[in-house]
Amino acid sequence: MIFVDSDIFVIDLRYQRDEKYEDNMQFIRKVMPENLITTSIFNILEVCGILSFNLNEQQLLDLYYHFPRRYNIQGMVHLERTDMLPSFRISSIMEVMRCKASLGDTMVICSVLDIINQVDCLVSWNANHFADKIPKPTLTPAEHLKRS
Repeated sequence: MIFVDSDIFVIDLRYQRDEKYEDNMQFIRKVMPENLITTSIFNILEVCGILSFNLNEQQLLDLYYHFPRRYNIQGMVHLERTDMLPSFRISSIMEVMRCKASLGDTMVICSVLDIINQVDCLVSWNANHFADKIPKPTLTPAEHLKRS
């Protein structure tokens, strides 16, 4: 299973003129049909927050509720259950931050560590933010495509 970071989805949904868009699109097209993608609720909420500036209320709700199906994301909890948000011990969060990570990256790292036995790698355009913080490879979409 490939854990996909927010930036992959944001580029796909909003930034088709980005220089990384072609590699980004090829990566998504390759892994999405194979049921290989997972992400965290924090990533989905981050994407919604970033795109909220350009969406009306209904579009924002649609993005949130249809996100897992749109990207064929596996292993997501039901998105209407507010009590299903993962919670991490402050000590775990601080342990990750001790290794120099922003809160957003820390939430992603904690989410990956929570399911580490199911994850083969983490893919992000900011793969270097996660290198040496999880015990799995951290790759950009372009690097992942080259490995496949």
